[in-house]
Amino acid sequence: MNLFRNIFGKKENYPAIDFSVFGADMHSHLIPGIDDGSPNMEASIEMIREFKAMGYKKIITTPHIMCDFYKNTPENILGGLEKLRAELNRLNISIKIEAAAEYNLDDGLETLIDNKQILTFGDNHVLFELPFMQEPRNFQEIVFKFQTNGYKPILAHPERYSFWHKNFEKFEELKAKGILLQLNLLSLTGHYSPEVKKIAERMVDANLIDFVGTDCHRMEHLLTLQKFSTTKYFNILANSNLLMNLKV
Repeated sequence: MNLFRNIFGKKENYPAIDFSVFGADMHSHLIPGIDDGSPNMEASIEMIREFKAMGYKKIITTPHIMCDFYKNTPENILGGLEKLRAELNRLNISIKIEAAAEYNLDDGLETLIDNKQILTFGDNHVLFELPFMQEPRNFQEIVFKFQTNGYKPILAHPERYSFWHKNFEKFEELKAKGILLQLNLLSLTGHYSPEVKKIAERMVDANLIDFVGTDCHRMEHLLTLQKFSTTKYFNILANSNLLMNLKV
């Protein structure tokens, strides 16, 4: 039957995964009005209700921090988190929610590390991303600085960095240097591009993924994930014993 399906181009059916197997989502943009994610409290509550309906037990939301654009600080992020928690409590929506940040590797990041102004989660984990045009020249230096200051760096959505797409060995090198890798589940839906989807699948096949995240900015992201919950690679991840989401 599988051979017949392959010959005639029909998709093999898989059971719909239960997103509760991931436990925690550790990459989202749910604090109202501070980055390109949720624009207001109503949108945040709507998305959090959907996370809960999908089975998530915990959300670690991670607003952008960029020195020249999203100039967020621990103070305004945690202040926004408290307002969000208060509204969830008022509405009797029971779900654990924490906040850290998604740090852009820009000119301001080194200073934040030196000044101990880094928001972490789990076991001193810190989520960071790269510019999409090219690998920063100080990439290895920043990773070393994270590690020597006791942080455990997690690289957000490495599958989206097209400058590495023709050098797959780079992802293996990152792992060897102690960098944890977080895959966007949306990448497996083709949301970004067919090439990103291909690299994401290859990374899953190579057992390179440590965390999965929604990178949810708006409701359509969660609805898209549910539509693809019966696909092969969602099932592989749901049955993986390598993911660390349950540990944060």
